[in-house]
Amino acid sequence: MEGAVRVQILSQMGISEVPSQYIQPPKNRPGSVTENIADLSCKHVPAVDLSSEKVSVLPAIREACRDWGAFHVINHGVPTKLLDDLRRACFSFFNDFPMEDKLKYACNPNFAASEGYGSRLLVSSENETVLDWRDYFDHHTLPLSRRNPSAWPHFPPEYRELMANYSDEMKALVQRLLALMSESLGLKASCIEDAVGEFYQNITASYYPPCPRPDLTLGLQSHSDIGAITLLIQDNVGGLQVLKDGEWLLVDPLPNAILVLVADQTEIITNGKYKTCVHRAVTNASKARLSIATFHDPAKTVRISPVSDLVSKSSPPLYSSVLYRDYLSSWYSNAPEGKRNLDKHLLETSNYCSALNAIKKRNKNSQVLFHLWH
Repeated sequence: MEGAVRVQILSQMGISEVPSQYIQPPKNRPGSVTENIADLSCKHVPAVDLSSEKVSVLPAIREACRDWGAFHVINHGVPTKLLDDLRRACFSFFNDFPMEDKLKYACNPNFAASEGYGSRLLVSSENETVLDWRDYFDHHTLPLSRRNPSAWPHFPPEYRELMANYSDEMKALVQRLLALMSESLGLKASCIEDAVGEFYQNITASYYPPCPRPDLTLGLQSHSDIGAITLLIQDNVGGLQVLKDGEWLLVDPLPNAILVLVADQTEIITNGKYKTCVHRAVTNASKARLSIATFHDPAKTVRISPVSDLVSKSSPPLYSSVLYRDYLSSWYSNAPEGKRNLDKHLLETSNYCSALNAIKKRNKNSQVLFHLWH
C-alpha cells in the first residue's frame, strides 16, 4: 500500500496553508487563478463535430493538431449516459466512501506499474519533486490480458462494469480519431495506428480536492503526455489549462464533449507536423474537481520514428528513432529537471535549425509527466 497522505485528508482538515511539499516554485505558480480564467478563457480549444462530412472534418482536425495539439470532439458516438454515469461513479468513490475502504485499493509503492488508489507519482527518496494537489485511481485496461476488474473499486456497485465499457468505447474512438488524423495528413487511414501498434491503455480518474492556496499549488504540474494520444473528460468545475503561444488557457468544460490531447509519440510519428499538447491542472478553494484521462501508448518493444511518407530530401526527419522502452528510461533520468523528454530526440540538422528552435522555444516551459503504468 502506498504510504503517502491522501490530499483529500489534508483538504478536509480545514488547513489555511498547504504543506511545503505542495508549494510550487515561483516560476511554476499559477498566480491568481481567477484572473487567469477571466483573461484567457476567451480563447477556446477547437471543437470538431464528428458527425459532419469528412471534407470538413479533416481540415478541422489538421488545423487543431498543428496549432493546438488539442481539440474537443462532439457527436463522437460515445453514449452520453455512459459519460455521466462514469463521472458520477468515480466522483462517488473519492467523495462518498470511508478512507479506510478506499485504502484497501492503495497503490503498491514498490512497483512503478502499480495500479490503484494513490496521491503521488515516482515515490522515491531520490526524487523530491513538488507534489500535485490531487488523488487518483489508475486502472490498467488494455490489452485485455492486463485488465483485472477485481483490482478496481467495488463501490459504488456499478463502478467496474462502467469502467470496462468505457475502456472499450475509448479504444474504438481512438482508432477512429487516429484514422482521421492520418488521412488529414494525406496518409492511409491506418498509418498512425500501425506505427503505434497494440494499444496499452490506462484510465486515470483524478480527484482534485478544494485547496486553501490555489495561488501556490497545482493539481497537476505542466507536462505533455508521453504516449500516442489521450482522451479526457472532466466535470463542470473546470481547471484544465493548455499552453498556447506562451499563455496558459483555460479549457472550458464542453457538455458531452471529449477532449483529445496529442501526445509525444504522435509528434514523432508525424515528424513534428502535429504537436504534443502541454497542459496542467489548477486548483480552486471551494469545489472538488474530477477528470478522467484515457492514455493510449505503444508497447515498450515498439520502435517509434517519423513515418516514411512524411520524410523526404526537402523534409528530413526531425526526430531520431526511439524504442519506447528507452523513451521511458530517458524520462526517468530527466524528469527531476523538468526537461521535456521529446527535446532529447530532436535531430540537429542544418536545414531544420529554425524549425527545431521553434519547437524548443515552444517546449521550454514544459515537462513530461509519466502516468506510471508501464
